[in-house]
Amino acid sequence: MTRKLTIGILCGGKSAEHEVSLQSAKNVFDAIDRNKYRPVLIGIDKTGRWVRRSETDFLLNADDPKRIALNTASEAVVLAPGGGGHLGKDAPFGDETIDVAFPILHGPFGEDGTVQGLLKLAGLPFVGAGVLGSAVGMDKDVMKRLLRDGGVPIGKFIVARSHEDFPGFDRVSSEIGLPFFVKPANMGSSVGVSKVHNRDEYLVSLNKAFAYDVKILLEEFIPGRELECSVLGNEVPIASLPGEVRATHEFYSYDAKYLDENGALLDIPAKIPEGKIKEIQELAVKTFQVLACEGLGRVDFFMKADGSILVNEINTMPGFTKISMYPKLWEASGLSYTDLIDRLIELSVSRFEKEKKLKTDAFSDRNTP
Repeated sequence: MTRKLTIGILCGGKSAEHEVSLQSAKNVFDAIDRNKYRPVLIGIDKTGRWVRRSETDFLLNADDPKRIALNTASEAVVLAPGGGGHLGKDAPFGDETIDVAFPILHGPFGEDGTVQGLLKLAGLPFVGAGVLGSAVGMDKDVMKRLLRDGGVPIGKFIVARSHEDFPGFDRVSSEIGLPFFVKPANMGSSVGVSKVHNRDEYLVSLNKAFAYDVKILLEEFIPGRELECSVLGNEVPIASLPGEVRATHEFYSYDAKYLDENGALLDIPAKIPEGKIKEIQELAVKTFQVLACEGLGRVDFFMKADGSILVNEINTMPGFTKISMYPKLWEASGLSYTDLIDRLIELSVSRFEKEKKLKTDAFSDRNTP
């Protein structure tokens, strides 16, 4: 009988998206194929401490997205560089080792390449994009510049930094129009995002966004339909059917995404012409490849009234909650939630095995006397 792989599901993290990560992890833990895998929950609290605890009391208020929390009354564990997934002998669960990491972490200190770098140093296969793809996918400024240079259509934007004089309202409204969005460059789930209609709102929005990052984006408001497409794969990625988000709030905010069950209406698949489906799928794959992504990603689009398509952004570790678009789009495309998790693990192991074969010794080809 084939040994079950132990999958370390990393969740929480030092991010404003901590609670979203906990929701995602709970869903992955519940859905993973127990015939093939032994899931292990590993929490990262808001100070960055890694903890393990029995799955029965790992989460507090697990069924309430407004109050869900990591049980911090847990023993700390350490994933050491070069340890191959070893969690340390001082762990309360004994001498435990994980075979694959599933870093279901959203936002900074998890989705931005930091944890991915640690997992590579630990010599451990992990789900999702590597260090480079995670980093550029997190930083919306770098992401948009790479997409623009790669020939991917995007909207207008201006970058502001906390150590510089921020651009005046008149300049911004003149260059990108009204209304416009203000958002942290390195954040997801619409945290710190504001829709600005006038000068007074602009000043408030700057303070709000700069509370989460030292670099922010001022983005053109693009009237049109909001479409999303899921991507899966490594060297030869594939795209799902696209879906449409019809927000019932002012915009698709954090509350609309995760707290309000009626915060948005989802059309899965989107009701758009066949030609547009193909165009979006091709653009989703191109975006994924231009940004050096691997494993998974969700690409968000705007479709204007004239039918033109613009890419908004990519999420390299999209939400896996019950109402998240990434798994829902694959379900509509014929891949179940459980099978999707299985495929993501397979992709992580495949990449790891290929990278293991790469030479690390510059002298290995030289003949010794």
